[in-house]
Formats: sequence, C-alpha cells, structure tokens
Amino acid sequence: MELIFELAIILLASKLAGDISVKLGQPSVLGKLLIGIVLGPAVLGLVSETKTLEEISQIGVILLMFIAGLETDVNEFKRSGKASALVGVSGIVVPLFVGYIAGIIMNMTNIEAMFLGLLLSATSVSISVQALKELNKMQSKEGITILGAAVIDDVLVIIALAFLMSMAGGDVNLSMVIIKKVLFFGGSFLVAWKIVPWVLKKFAPLKVTESLISAALIICFLYAYVAEITGVAAIIGAYIAGVAISVTDYKHEIFEKVETIGYSIFVPVFFTSIGVKASFDGITQHIGLIIGLSVLAILTKLVGAAVGARMAKFPWRSSLGIGAAMVSRGEVALIIATIGLETKLINQELFAILVIVVLITTIVTPPMMKYFFNTRSDVREMKPSA
Repeated sequence: MELIFELAIILLASKLAGDISVKLGQPSVLGKLLIGIVLGPAVLGLVSETKTLEEISQIGVILLMFIAGLETDVNEFKRSGKASALVGVSGIVVPLFVGYIAGIIMNMTNIEAMFLGLLLSATSVSISVQALKELNKMQSKEGITILGAAVIDDVLVIIALAFLMSMAGGDVNLSMVIIKKVLFFGGSFLVAWKIVPWVLKKFAPLKVTESLISAALIICFLYAYVAEITGVAAIIGAYIAGVAISVTDYKHEIFEKVETIGYSIFVPVFFTSIGVKASFDGITQHIGLIIGLSVLAILTKLVGAAVGARMAKFPWRSSLGIGAAMVSRGEVALIIATIGLETKLINQELFAILVIVVLITTIVTPPMMKYFFNTRSDVREMKPSA
C-alpha cells in the first residue's frame, strides 16, 4: 500500500506545485520538478526511489513523447529537416569539445575526458516538450526544429558512445550498433507508412471498450520497446509512433484520450521522480566543481544549439530559445553516466556530482525557454497546468 500512498502524494503535490509555478509566471513543469526534490529523500522523505515508481515514470515519459508526436505537423517537420540537423550537430560539437578540455583540466585521461564531453553533449527534450506545450510553441517551426534536433542528437551521441566504448576496450561492435540504428529507423518508417494505419483501421470497429486507444498504446509501447533494444532510446520510438498516427484520420480522438491518460497519473510521476533522484550528500565538498560543470553544461548546449539555429536563419531570440530547449540532459545523460560508472570511466564521486549537474540543467530549462520565447510582442497567458 506504500506505493498507493506515494502516488496520491505525488499527484496532489505536483498539481499544486505546478499551479503555484504558473501563478509565479513560470512553466508548471518547473514546480513539478522542484516538488520532487522536496518530497524525495533529500528533504521530506515522503517518496522514495523504487523500481515500481521508476517504471511508472518510464511510462510517463514515453506517453509524453508519444503525445508530442501526435501534435507534430509532418509537413513542417519535413521543412525543418535542415534546421534540425544544424541544431543537433552544433549542439553536440560545442559541449563535446569544451567538455573534453574540462576533463583534461580535471586530470582525466583522454578517454575519460572524451566521455565527459560526450555526456555533456546529450539532450533530453522530454522536459522541453512540456514547456513548449505550455508556451503554445509545440507546433511552431521552433518546436518542430527542437524535436527533430533531439532525435538527431540522440542517435549521434549513442553512436559516438559506442565508438568510445570500443576504444576503451569494451565489448562493443560499432558496425552492429550502426546497423541496428539503420534497421530501426528504416523499419519504423515502413511500419508507419504501411502497417500503423491498417492496425488502427482494424481495431476501430471492434466491439470492445476503447479498442482504438488500446491499439494506439500498443503501437506506442512496441515502438518504444524496439527502439530501446536497438539502442535508440524508448522516447524516440514513442515520438515516431506518435508522428505515424498523426497523419491518420484517428489522430484527434487518440490525442485527446491519451493526453487524459498520460496527464492524469503517469506524466506527473515522471516529472516528480526526477527531483526524487536528487541527493545532496557531500555536496558542500564539491560545490565549486558542481557549479563549474553546471555553468559549462548550460552554456555549451545553449550557445552550440543557438549557433546552429542562427545558421538555419532563425532570429537570435528564437535561436536562443531553441538552444535553451536543448539544455536539459534529463534521463539520457543519467543513462550515459550509469554506463560510465559501470565501465569505470567515471568514479562514484564524479557520478554523484554529474547527477546533480543533470538535475540543475533540467530545472533551469523551463524558465530559460519562457524567457526567450515569451517576447514582448508575443506575451500570452500560460496554458493551464496539465
């Protein structure tokens, strides 16, 4: 019954914290992230990080990215391909290079310093997706560019990580890693084109409750699962599944009901669980390094992605908004950090520091996005907290 109590606490606290955040002029997601820290072991200890809670959180982020895919304008997505590529690549190059230099200054070996740079190159836009929704920017050219750049960033960082692991002597077949990625994307687009519409058409008339929504969730979860086992990341698979359904006649019905399912329980758990992971044990001993790496992480991704957006002809303010959306390292960087710990490329002490740095990048992303995207000529009331 402890899980039931924790879910009740999380839902109550996240909704109230989100509402307070909006009233203070910030995106609701910021309040949800911060309340996770308060509820977690770092402060009140009302919610603990358990396997079950982590799995519910994983479903939350999958549904969040699936909903983002459902909201995507495919025609705009195609037009934004070049811009996404420029943002994705430049958003990797700058933090990778600067992170490597920082690692060398920290007396790391070349391989360890490259790993640090690679970790700082990661991006997770799951938090940015919620901020984009609240700012009414999800279907804008900037929003589509951000989502496309995140996919490119994810694929390139994973391939680079596989290459680094092979250099470090790990049991990694680089060619197989690349083949898996190619097969996943090729197969996912073929399935989206030929099979997804057929499946929805067959499920829609079934004489059972919510058969169409069940079909959509089956597609979402299978895409996420296959993406994960091929090393692409479940959130990318879920996003592609959403895009596949967005071009069918069932888009609006599925979107409305999946949004209700996701935002009623799973998505709030995801946002709050990020804060629950926070641990401040021994933080005072490394406060300088934490501040330094946090500033480095924020500025390199902000500047790198913004330069790419500027090269794609976005105005400077929009470019900085795009850069801000790419700042959050989220669960992607945490996964990479865990791999580094397991392969001894980083020690337990640095791992704990990097977890706090990742948390900081995640927390600062929503207010940065609001600042850059809410210009004086484009000030609008925030959408209600979901």
